[in-house]
Amino acid sequence: MTPRFAVTVSLVPEANGGPFIFWGDLDASCRRARDLGYDGIELFAPSPAALGDDLARCLARHGLKLAGAGTGAGWVLHKLSLTAPDREERLRAREFIRSIVDAAARHGAPAIIGSMQGRWGGAVTRDAALGFLAEAVADLAAHAGRLGVALLVEPLNRYESNVLSTLGDGIKLLERVGDPHAGLLADAFHMNIEEQDLAGALRAAGPRLRHVQLADSNRRPAGCGHTDFGAIVTALREIRYEGWVSAEAVPWPDPDAAARRSIQTFRSLFP
Repeated sequence: MTPRFAVTVSLVPEANGGPFIFWGDLDASCRRARDLGYDGIELFAPSPAALGDDLARCLARHGLKLAGAGTGAGWVLHKLSLTAPDREERLRAREFIRSIVDAAARHGAPAIIGSMQGRWGGAVTRDAALGFLAEAVADLAAHAGRLGVALLVEPLNRYESNVLSTLGDGIKLLERVGDPHAGLLADAFHMNIEEQDLAGALRAAGPRLRHVQLADSNRRPAGCGHTDFGAIVTALREIRYEGWVSAEAVPWPDPDAAARRSIQTFRSLFP
């Protein structure tokens, strides 16, 4: 088992304070990622334009790959959600994600649906929200498949979304969608809040698991909290996971130290 390691980079100033290790300066972030030995970056971009030629040149210059592209700017900047009560808003959310899928596919990378799941409540029941989400994921996964990439769904803790909270919720959604181009992203921070058994949840996900984000229980870099990463790694080995392992943590105590601590921990976990 030899996963590739990525580090998160945000180009969305409005998301300041979020769990991204590097911020703002793409070239400097890629240079530091390369110097520390990362294989790629996971990018939180404000729009598909940020995934264009400048990114391609930057990645090539530093010998890096794009591990994945977040779609959360659709929520942060435009308050779009795939489970909104208004159908036109749901369609706008879907089109924003589709544009990120298109742009990320140029780099052979998947798009990630996290915060754009939205929430259920009020005029939208949980069953309705799951129906809206399944319809959107089916459409977007088929589109991603035509471009030769995957679409990743990330369950979030209850304080960020109440639609998909566990990997089990994600598995049920993927079974409903029935498209092999839709996969799961497992974030250890969210799992630490919602899962009864982190290792068991990963084993149950099996081949549906396409991407892993590691941060500790306090959202600091892996190794700075109380998460049992040994059990996580054992489960990943058992399911023969070979995808990306990404550092999505707050930049504590600073970006450089967080990036260095993350990859040191990753190398110790995956020798």
